[in-house]
Amino acid sequence: MCGSTHTKKNGVRKGVQLYKCQDCSYQFRAGVEVSEDVLWDAYQQEKQTIRELSERFGKSVSTIKRRLHDIKREWVQPPLSGEGFVHLDVTYWGRNFGVLLALDSQTGNPLYMAFVKSETMKDYEDAISSIKERGYTIRGLIIDGKQSLFKTFSEYHIQMCQFHMKQIIRRYLTLNPKMHAGRELKDLVSRLHKVDEAGFKKDYQEWKEKWKETINHKSLHKDGKLHYTHQRLRAAMNSLNFYLPYLFTYQREDSKGMPNTNNKIEGTFTDLKKNLNNHSGLTLQNRKRFIPGFFLALTETLSMKKQEPR
Repeated sequence: MCGSTHTKKNGVRKGVQLYKCQDCSYQFRAGVEVSEDVLWDAYQQEKQTIRELSERFGKSVSTIKRRLHDIKREWVQPPLSGEGFVHLDVTYWGRNFGVLLALDSQTGNPLYMAFVKSETMKDYEDAISSIKERGYTIRGLIIDGKQSLFKTFSEYHIQMCQFHMKQIIRRYLTLNPKMHAGRELKDLVSRLHKVDEAGFKKDYQEWKEKWKETINHKSLHKDGKLHYTHQRLRAAMNSLNFYLPYLFTYQREDSKGMPNTNNKIEGTFTDLKKNLNNHSGLTLQNRKRFIPGFFLALTETLSMKKQEPR
């Protein structure tokens, strides 16, 4: 635009006032100046689409796209201090694109974020090493089922997410098990959050004794070999056997304040995906620009809440 002050109204298009420069005949839209922060916040936090932003700020769609593309929001692992329990998990979009995230269990503050193609042990080890090296003392981890993690991080107090334990059992037994043994096991696990460790182990041992013959029953298969008849029931039991030592870590004296589920990190992933879904059609590159911006905004929001007078 030429910068001349000699302008006049030149009609309205799609509800937006148009102007024309009397000196050079340049035609332009009415609009408001908007900072990068305001534009990005409206796009990401207020979940406005590019067309909605165009109408709100009186800029063309192409201008809004260009402005958003020029905004840089890069995630740099922040300096840390203090101690606490850490939620650790990965969420995916498709098969080869995911985000590994670590959150402080008390504040919900992101401690670590990285893009991953798959859940390798090195990805998790890098996350834990980074958190420690930046000054945060890990009192324990809350994770949701990747069995190799329990051995790799055995030096820490580990809580298996009780919600995910229930989901695992439901996958093996279905929502409505036909067998009485399956129904009783599902009901037993559904009470995880209501009982203490000693009580649960006692009830579980009684269940195994009661249904010992059913659990160990074998049938002759077409290959001429004997196989366990109720394999899904046994799979549910074996899974519970593996995770049992980690299901009640939060109740122990040295783990007071530890959550018993990964709900905080699951809620963060849900918010992230809702924001992304509001901008359907984003390329992988644009998603990688959007996601760091989401966590930077989350960090800023939590920091502001911390500073507010109580």
